[in-house]
Amino acid sequence: MTRKAPREDVGDERLEVGSPKAWAGGVPAVGHALGTAYRQMGAGRTLLTLLRVNQKTGFDCPGCAWPEGDGHRSPAEFCENGAKAVAEEATVRRVTRDFFAEHPVDELVRRSDYWLGQQGRLTEPMYKPAGSDRYEPISWQDAFGVVARELRALDHPDQALFYTSGRTSNEAAFAYQLLVRRFGTNNLPDCSNMCHESSGSALTQTLGIGKGTVLLDDLHRADLIFVVGQNPGTNHPRMLTALERAKRGGARIVSVNPLPEAGLLRFRNPQKASGLAGTGTALSDRFLQIRLGGDLALFQALSLLLLEAEDAAPGTVVDREFVEAHTHGFDAWAEHIRTLDWAEVLEATGLTRAEIEETARDVLAARSVVVCWAMGLTQHRKSVPTIREVVDFLLLRGNVGRPGAGVCPVRGHSNVQGDRTMGIYEKPKPEFLDALEEEFGFAPPREHGHDTVEAIRAMRDGDARVFFAMGGNFVSATPDTAATEAALRRCRLTVQVSTKLNRSHAVCGEQALILPTLGRTERDVQAGGEQFVTVEDSMGMVHASRGRLRPASDVLLSEVAIVCRLARELFGDDPHVPWAEFEAGYDAIRERIERVVPGFDDFNARVRGPGGFALPNAPRDERRFPTATGKANFTVNALEVLRVPPGRLLLQTIRSHDQYNTTIYGLDDRYRGVRNGRRVVFVHADDLDERGLADGDMLDIVSEWADGERVAEGFRAVAYPTARGCCAAYFPETNVLVPLDSVAETSNTPTSKSVVVRLRRAAEDTAEGPAGEKAIRRGGG
Repeated sequence: MTRKAPREDVGDERLEVGSPKAWAGGVPAVGHALGTAYRQMGAGRTLLTLLRVNQKTGFDCPGCAWPEGDGHRSPAEFCENGAKAVAEEATVRRVTRDFFAEHPVDELVRRSDYWLGQQGRLTEPMYKPAGSDRYEPISWQDAFGVVARELRALDHPDQALFYTSGRTSNEAAFAYQLLVRRFGTNNLPDCSNMCHESSGSALTQTLGIGKGTVLLDDLHRADLIFVVGQNPGTNHPRMLTALERAKRGGARIVSVNPLPEAGLLRFRNPQKASGLAGTGTALSDRFLQIRLGGDLALFQALSLLLLEAEDAAPGTVVDREFVEAHTHGFDAWAEHIRTLDWAEVLEATGLTRAEIEETARDVLAARSVVVCWAMGLTQHRKSVPTIREVVDFLLLRGNVGRPGAGVCPVRGHSNVQGDRTMGIYEKPKPEFLDALEEEFGFAPPREHGHDTVEAIRAMRDGDARVFFAMGGNFVSATPDTAATEAALRRCRLTVQVSTKLNRSHAVCGEQALILPTLGRTERDVQAGGEQFVTVEDSMGMVHASRGRLRPASDVLLSEVAIVCRLARELFGDDPHVPWAEFEAGYDAIRERIERVVPGFDDFNARVRGPGGFALPNAPRDERRFPTATGKANFTVNALEVLRVPPGRLLLQTIRSHDQYNTTIYGLDDRYRGVRNGRRVVFVHADDLDERGLADGDMLDIVSEWADGERVAEGFRAVAYPTARGCCAAYFPETNVLVPLDSVAETSNTPTSKSVVVRLRRAAEDTAEGPAGEKAIRRGGG
């Protein structure tokens, strides 16, 4: 079977491609940030919002989860993409009932995510009845009635799915998971399933906690920082400021990536004169252009070189005191590493032995090492073993649990880590469920629920009939677009709690609801007065967030209010949970969080302090590792070289610079030289030449899997200095190429960074399906 994604109106007829940039930031970043903000918000609103982003008495940026730190903060504590994220939410554009009357669902589904997002803020609840092709206004009470009716009609609570995006506050997330478990299911898939689930799985196995072990100050104090599978210049631009500070403090930086990323080459800090008028700071001391999937081999090779250096000078390399006191499994791991085959290492990584040996010398010279990574490490079949090998590498020299050293998984979305802390997890720990039961007096379900991939399968197979999403754009965020869209359309009801229009509103069930909610930038006033919410950043710091703008519509409800009112409709006079009290004042929710979730002692008082507080982290704070062995675990991980058939390439899906997750701010990728379009595929010039292709050719990208082919049509080939044998293209346009069943071991994360593809000239005949007929299942792109 061949699955295709339709073309969309993304303006690719004006596509221009130039040379990639060798630096990031500077005056252009300021200009683009302010220009986007002005177009969306106007001058006064721009000033009012941007000066409050990430301030101690302001609101948390709705973009990435990078921490702010406890010290002095700049008046402009935001980056270019943070400004774009704020502008998208605080825009003065509005989507009203007249818009939905004019645009049927069949038209909206043909629009791009960019076009949909540019229409503005949603203003009132909308309902698409079964058999209708349009959304129509509905009251909040009637909307909750529809949801409650469909949930009660299910044969079992597990026929409902409750998705969560990373932007949900701690208070809303806690109330949401409480509603879901009160209803009787653990079906709580979330965006973590698709990004850092591999990190959580690996770190829990090795260190006993599914989070990183560093604070911002550790980066500033490190001697050596690895930035692996990550593009901070686009995805976490404020991280560049931390790397710049570390570099000026004497740190060396090694970047490991198939693509050269402008921000890691040179950073022109727009908040400093040297960044605006000077040449900025060269960040990477070493760039290892690794082949996709080769990171496990790299870290095993580095560990082997460290062991051999210890052999040559006993007692000078391995931290024997730490290894013996705090770790388990060292001897078996070391024995395995010593069997490493250098030929396989070089084939897997695409690097030279000299490059790896020079990097090992950097490690030997460093007293403290931090390894940072993002989705370039987490979205492969062997992601969990790879991250376990990163931990092995750090444990060898005691680089966990001391200043300037540790693991640093850089989470993407603001509060995605906090949501997991609050219980948004399909596989809750028994201790968490025990605490819920003791606090609220009902027995929560114990059977594990569905993660994101399992949720799509359940809808596909008719085992789930109601899909409820607390934020996000599920259709565009998930793999195997055609399969996902067909699955959602099988549902009896789909519900989207959203601030803005996106593709998930157009790809819906027989019935569909859009429930508009407040954004981070807006005032949240409830019966108990003006409220604030809290979030947890990527390094475990919890702090308050207070919006100040007037809501986009007088009828908007907060996420907390939506959850609590739905619960009251569903459960009536609930003897276990005071839903009305929760809605009236969020202090009441925080009091219950304090009693259920470890580390939130005196929550209401501490979070009102400037900058908030750090959650306890046993490996970092005490060098205590709450694993099954009671120690940090060395693990043996087999090296498997990722080989593809002749003529094929490995594709990674990536973001453009005008994008955050599935939100498309514009059609430019300034740092990679792309303007006015998104349907491009970056391929090494030699790989194009070997296939008889050339820069500028129009191509179809075809992925190959056991159940057939998947096709993304009409992409322009861009000769680009990526690693040989690899290519890259933007998501969500290429999510159609990621097979639903191609997932990481243990974590079940889609393998969006290692898709086997072939390139063919556009308009070539497609593969034929059964009985000689072309079988095409259309999905979004």
